[in-house]
Amino acid sequence: MSPSSSDPRPFAVLVGVQLPGVSDTEHAADLAELGRLVHTLGYEVVATVTQRREGVAAGTVLGTGKLKELAQLTGGRGFVPSGAQVRKSKARERWESEEEDAVPQDEGSVAEPEAEVDATQPVARPTVVVVDHELSPSQLSNLERATGAQVLDRTGVIVDIFHRHARSREARMQVEIARLNYLAPRMRESTGSRERQQGRGSGDSALELDRRKIRDRLAELREGLAVIQQDQAQRRYARRDQLRVALVGYTNAGKSSLMRALTGSEVLVADQLFATLDTTVRALQPETRPRVLVSDTVGFIQKLPHDLVASFRSTLDEALEASLLLYVVDASDPTWETQLEVSRGVLREIGAQGVPSRLLFNKADRLSAEQREALLQRHPEARVLSAHSPDDVAALRQSVVEFFERSMVEAELVIPYARQGRINEVYENARVLSEAFDENGRRLMIRALPAAIARLTHAFGNA
Repeated sequence: MSPSSSDPRPFAVLVGVQLPGVSDTEHAADLAELGRLVHTLGYEVVATVTQRREGVAAGTVLGTGKLKELAQLTGGRGFVPSGAQVRKSKARERWESEEEDAVPQDEGSVAEPEAEVDATQPVARPTVVVVDHELSPSQLSNLERATGAQVLDRTGVIVDIFHRHARSREARMQVEIARLNYLAPRMRESTGSRERQQGRGSGDSALELDRRKIRDRLAELREGLAVIQQDQAQRRYARRDQLRVALVGYTNAGKSSLMRALTGSEVLVADQLFATLDTTVRALQPETRPRVLVSDTVGFIQKLPHDLVASFRSTLDEALEASLLLYVVDASDPTWETQLEVSRGVLREIGAQGVPSRLLFNKADRLSAEQREALLQRHPEARVLSAHSPDDVAALRQSVVEFFERSMVEAELVIPYARQGRINEVYENARVLSEAFDENGRRLMIRALPAAIARLTHAFGNA
């Protein structure tokens, strides 16, 4: 459960293991990003425990000494008690507390504002430990027993953020599927006489019954999601011949700000990770003929859980089916190169690497003239801009229009008088250069993509 906006943020401590081949800079960047994720989730990071190791410790991630150091921060034992049993896993508690929740139909959740911690009060111990690795169920259990704190791994944090920020019914269902897939293997049996014989025929344990509930819920979600995605696929099919641009890139790179600037739409813009999970499609403004549609897609991040990539496949299909991809990069972030490679890697995973693309270095208002020049020297084909600069946005719009113009051809189209009621189809899919009337009907000279011209020619019976 997330902290209330009126209460001070609970304290958290980050844990990371620097493995061979990971530089100090990369390790620091990973932890800094994890800190931003934890802050987005509603916690205040007050300490970080790191260790260089050949590999993550199988039982407790950290070595014995570092584990005791971590436990001193949280007030735990610093070791895993032998023979002891945990009362109930955090995953189990989260499932039991939310298993009755239905997927809301309309209202969306809003990220809570940051609350300040009163510095005059005694410093409380961290109650949450967040590990920058994916934990096995036994590692999670052991760390909870050794630290006395709630333990989350990087995947769990990302899944919880997605759960909080999903707004549309489709996104909420997609996130719940990923979330249940994450929680199911991490549920553990409670102690005591919790073996219960509910249901028909067998003495299934509480754990087995809960896992069965999860399987049933997953089947229900997948069935409902298939219906929604079929409708989405039909909408994309109806737009197949339209000019489509997809904004893609790392989370918090400024895609939504650019979307708002290009289309004038009131999409959510927030300086936080994963503020946008739902695909928004709007027409480029001022509107062109034929129209150019722009879509804003979910942001990417390092170590994005595979279940989330799979769940959001239909959302990412907007990128796969686009005519042009605009890779948006936060040029002010020192790790932008890694972020760009992560974005390209996810798009390769869904097979979108062959779609024509342009590279945009956003947030140029935060750069010096020397930094701008350095970016262009390394990527002369890129465009350096700020989503808050009207001149930069106008220049980007013009470059998008020119991209499509290069693929357009001119043709003559005759609209019989009996079919004048369908003239809007022409204006939706082509630019009308001239028109005249004769005994056969309205004679138009149009400019459009070859596929659109072929479809219009067939629709109006032109030879």
